[in-house]
Amino acid sequence: MRDASEQPPQTAPRIAAVEAESFAVVSGRADAGLVLLCDHAGNAFPPEYGTLGLPEQQLRRHIAYDIGAAAVTRAVAAALDVPAVLTRFSRLLIDPNRGADDPTLIMRLSDGAVIPGNRHLDAAERERRTARYYRPYHNAIEDVIERCISTGVPPSIVSIHSFTESWKGVPRPWHVGILWDRDARLSAPMLDYFHADGGLVVGDNEPYKGSLEGDCLWQHATARGLPNALIEIRQDLIRDVRGQQAWADRIVALVHALKVRPDINLDRI
Repeated sequence: MRDASEQPPQTAPRIAAVEAESFAVVSGRADAGLVLLCDHAGNAFPPEYGTLGLPEQQLRRHIAYDIGAAAVTRAVAAALDVPAVLTRFSRLLIDPNRGADDPTLIMRLSDGAVIPGNRHLDAAERERRTARYYRPYHNAIEDVIERCISTGVPPSIVSIHSFTESWKGVPRPWHVGILWDRDARLSAPMLDYFHADGGLVVGDNEPYKGSLEGDCLWQHATARGLPNALIEIRQDLIRDVRGQQAWADRIVALVHALKVRPDINLDRI
């Protein structure tokens, strides 16, 4: 029998798993101090959109999704027991990593491929996709962040993406890039950690800049004052299960290394 003076063990608050049409939430501790995002996780289209007029092989290219990023995100979330929010639709339908008024929100041309189903897009169809896919994904992120904040542990936000090994015929030398805007609390130690590896070519705001106003991290982290960074992994390194697990292990080790930082809340992981 438990002594009356003893307190029952506390169960860590959790974010429940959710599978919706436009997003998936991976279960994890709400008080862990970290939320993962994967904005370009899938290349699926709802049946009524077909393939937007593209041949199937185009849907396996980077123009449709970030190859390998979803598997890395899910593996990191499972290893650390932290929540993650991932898309379940192709970025060609609508790109959740753009501001709602960004002209590249719905692409008519992507890396040489004309998107027939987007060529004659009108305002009504743009709003239909925004309401069905873009807003629910962002609302899910907001809900997860609010539930984490309610535990008293404001989370850091890390978004996981992947990039092509070459662009317009020019090889990209970076193995991994860290993208950031005005807050270096996460990006600076992340860059230091990957540079210390010695065997990696590391991009600082390469191959893209992290200061796109209105993008996903800007909306949910920068605007809230939450520590944040975006990890870009070169796609040839995470095309198969072995590479995906290897990079998930790297990111898990990175997070554990960041636990000593007093200005971010990762010490509970």
